[in-house]
Amino acid sequence: MVLAKVVGSVVSTIKEPRLEGIKFLLLEKIDVKTLKGKKDFVVAMDAVGAGEGEIVFFVGGSSSRQTETTTGKPSDATIIAIVDSFDMGGKTIYSKGTTRGADK
Repeated sequence: MVLAKVVGSVVSTIKEPRLEGIKFLLLEKIDVKTLKGKKDFVVAMDAVGAGEGEIVFFVGGSSSRQTETTTGKPSDATIIAIVDSFDMGGKTIYSKGTTRGADK
């Protein structure tokens, strides 16, 4: 699992029929200590209803096809969780709803 921030969406009106109805989001991988973007982007299928600005977990490869949304679909990346908070070294690095350390 990789932590990333949702920075946008990707719209495709013409696509493989099995992808109809699936939301695609643009993710930027983040530095977990600073929450700053790494300028490393990926397009992921959204299996949990994430929105722009949220920190999420995403998985890649065959793991990305293991959700109810993506089973049997061509996927290399899927958002599987929206992060509420995380701690490191006894300190809260991120808590949803605050912007400490985040680059907005």
